[in-house]
Formats: sequence, C-alpha cells, structure tokens
Amino acid sequence: MFDSKTRTIVIVGAQWGDEGKGKLVDVLAERADWVVRYQGGANAGHTVHVGDESTVLHQVPSGILHGGVRCAIGNGVVLDPESMFEEVDALVANGVDVAGRLYLSDRAHLVMPYHKLVDKESAASKAIGTTGRGIGPAYEDKVARRGIRVLDLRQPARLKALVERGTEHANHILAGFGSTKRADAAFTLSELERIAPRLLAIAEDVGLAVTKAQKQGAAVLLEGAQGSLLDVDHGTYPFVTSSSTTAGGAAIGIGIGPRTLDAVLGVVKAYTTRVGGGPMPTELLDATGERLRKVGNEFGATTGRPRRCGWFDAVVVRYAVRVNGLTGLAITKLDVLDDFDRIALCTGYRLGAEVMTEFPGDLADLEGIEPVYEWFDGWKSSTAGARKLSDLPKNARTYLDRIVELVECPAQFVSVGTRRDQIIGR
Repeated sequence: MFDSKTRTIVIVGAQWGDEGKGKLVDVLAERADWVVRYQGGANAGHTVHVGDESTVLHQVPSGILHGGVRCAIGNGVVLDPESMFEEVDALVANGVDVAGRLYLSDRAHLVMPYHKLVDKESAASKAIGTTGRGIGPAYEDKVARRGIRVLDLRQPARLKALVERGTEHANHILAGFGSTKRADAAFTLSELERIAPRLLAIAEDVGLAVTKAQKQGAAVLLEGAQGSLLDVDHGTYPFVTSSSTTAGGAAIGIGIGPRTLDAVLGVVKAYTTRVGGGPMPTELLDATGERLRKVGNEFGATTGRPRRCGWFDAVVVRYAVRVNGLTGLAITKLDVLDDFDRIALCTGYRLGAEVMTEFPGDLADLEGIEPVYEWFDGWKSSTAGARKLSDLPKNARTYLDRIVELVECPAQFVSVGTRRDQIIGR
C-alpha cells in the first residue's frame, strides 16, 4: 500500500473489534518505518501468527515483530505498565530485539491499581461486559483532570499528590458501590517508584518524533484497537469502549495533524462477531452461530470469552466506511465460510413495513428489527491456498463483490488463513 503519495496509513476495525487488525499491521509493517498505537489499552488483543508461532500483543504495536521497525505507544493510549513490560519481556525471551525500537508518549495516561479495582467492582462495567482491566476508570480520571501521565513520574511531589487524590476518589467510588475493598496510596506510589526508571527510559514526545519522520518521508502505520462500533462517540453507546476507535482518533491519539493521514484501511471479518453486551442485529443464536464460533475459533485474545457470531452486516460496515472515511477494506477470515452451503449478507433492517438501510444512533430503533438478508450459494472448497483473487472459487468472488458494492468501499486485501502468507493483495 505504501507508495510515493501514500506514506501514512491508519488501520481501523470496521465492526465491533477482533477483525484481524494485528495481522494486517504485521503484514504491512514489513514495508513500514514506524508503527504507532493511538488509543485503547490492555483490553485489546492483537494475535499475530508467524509460522507455527502465535503472539498475542495487548499494548505493544504489532510491528515489533519486524526488526528495524520503530514502534510507539501514543498519548491516546491508557497504559498498564506491568502488562506492557510483561509483553516486552516475553518478546525478548522469544528472541525479539526491542532495544531502541519501542517508544512511549510521555503524555500517555497510566492505569493505576485502583482503576482496576474500581472496574472489577463496578456493576455498570459488568453489565456492559468490560474486561475489568481499569480502562474505563483510567479514561474517566483523564477527562476529570485527575489522571496520572508518564511525565508525572519525573516530578515526585506532584506524583504523590496525584496518587493520593486518585486513591481518595477511587475509595469514595468503592464505598458507593457497597464494596469493602479499598485502594492504598502508599502501595500505588511504591509500585510507580519501582517501575518509573524503566518507563522513563522509553518516554518521548511521540507526536514530535512521528511528525519529524513523516517530513522525512517515512512509511508510518497507525494502529487502532477495538472497532468502529465501539467508538465512544460513534459506536453503540453505552455499549462502547472509552476512547475514539475511529480514524479521527488517530491524529489526536498520537499528536500529528489530520492532513498527514493519506489512507484509512478498514478491517472486517467476512462475517460478524461481537464480545460483551449491546446490540448485534445479525447475531445467530443457533447451531449456525455456534458453527461460526467453532470454525473461526471465536474466543477473545484478551479475556478468552466466546464471541457472539452472525452473518456479515453491510449496514454496520457501510456506516463504518462513512465515519472513518475508509479508502479501502481488508476482509479477513473468508476461509471460515469455506464449508457452508449457504451464506447470508444483511442489507437492511426491517421494522414493520419500513426497511432501514442506515445504522441508527438510538439503540431503541434496533429493538424489534429483523435483518433483511441476501443469500448466496457457498463455494464448498478450501480457499486457504489462494494467493490471488483468481484463485478463489467463483462463488467466493461473487460474495466479496457484493460486499464491496453494498458498503461502497473497495477491497484491497482478503485474508484466507492465520499465517502471514495467507493474504491476497489487490
């Protein structure tokens, strides 16, 4: 995808997450100079398969597996230091050289132990289906201006005051929940003091570093987490994450100008999945849904929770095309559908005599709707060995062409397996 005119590319999920962004970033990173993560936290999980090895990355950008590629974590991420260094140490143990290649924005906010405690004790978080990793409470503190940033570790007096304020607020919240658990400021400070030298050693003004690289003509990949329908503003609110998962969040979450973004690639599965609560119009609560889950190995990389499965929803993806300004699609897991006799595409939602073709903002509008499906004959043969579009069965190409037509965005990649080499570029 990189050429003389396309030097900065945003990778976003165009459904409810788990679309295969990590694999696409890993493949494209081979030609990149920088890979930068711009939002989310340890609640995301990107699985990359290299040969027979699988690596799950939660906070470290997926490009780290390519030697020579510089990787950075932007200010839009809420960082769990313990989790990040566990990833780093595991990578090093597996022979991945990260020295001098991993950077962290000194403006990134930190997930504190008390954020995790509040998250796990929150009834609201349990109802929405969060991961319990403190992401929501950390973003809440960020917006409320009581968050702790990496750069605060350089100022011991200020850090102590911030930790005490944050702990006091967390304990007030816990008491309101009726919980007997309490956060401890002294413990939190000791943990921060222990890990501060390692964090500060990689802390940088990431926005400035990436801007300088762009001016020098570097190839830059911007990696998002979760999916567009989980965006705090444009997703299925309140069943959303706490950050801007759409392409607009990339510039904000790194500190670069939006006019420097040259292309936005939206990643979608050839069907639909979702984890946690909230609407999912094409969900299949039957043997077909269970079959998709089993064949697609649809279990969360972060939580292990089974994903809800259903047919491809063109209404959802067309909406994602619009709010992200997608310039292309990467369609993953086509091979999961290889043995299905018939395959459906959702083209709209029927409510009484009306058919909705645009995704609604009010979730109440989705109550009582019935998906409108177009049905396609399956191809009943393996696509795993396909390396160009002409290698795909005719019925598979027909299915892909109809997706492109319905969502009004060209497909630039099609993935037919978990390995790096099982991807078709268009």
